[in-house]
Amino acid sequence: MSAEIIVSELSARQRPALERHFLALGAEDRRLRFGIPLGDTALRTYVQRIDFEHGAAFGVLDDELELLGVAHLARDAASAELGVSVLAPQRGRGLGGALLARAHTHARNWGARTLFMHCLRENGAMMHLARKQGMALASEAGEVDAHLLLAPADAATHFGELFAQRVALFDHALKAQLLQARRLAGALATRGTASPARER
Repeated sequence: MSAEIIVSELSARQRPALERHFLALGAEDRRLRFGIPLGDTALRTYVQRIDFEHGAAFGVLDDELELLGVAHLARDAASAELGVSVLAPQRGRGLGGALLARAHTHARNWGARTLFMHCLRENGAMMHLARKQGMALASEAGEVDAHLLLAPADAATHFGELFAQRVALFDHALKAQLLQARRLAGALATRGTASPARER
């Protein structure tokens, strides 16, 4: 992956990739992400209930178009709530911060006044991300609520998000073409080695 982290806004068509991402999380990572232990069935239900019309999801894709990290942003009339997950081997590379920053801008453009994150107190990585974004943390009974008052959207936030999504769409198209080319080359190579020699 390049040094620049490209964050894509996801659509309902990417539910299968979202499902694979969440199912790839280990038991402890699931508990830290959702606040409670979740089995495979519950995760599949969660993915199916993501509302792409009134909420948003963002992801960082690898060269195989699999999701390395995901942010889910839900909203009500005046606020937005964010959840972030990054696969264990990809942590420490800035994916979580990039996802949070993209969600932050999106929430501002929605007109939300406050961005919330809720996590367990032992989720140090999430609290670190929240602090880096300037979020205030409040701890109670083993849980932490982080919140950030959002400035109103302006021309820069709207243009910035539009530009970011165009870059992400170009990146996705390029990766899809390269993936298709690799699969075709692999299929041809397999076919070639499987053909018996006809000459003696």
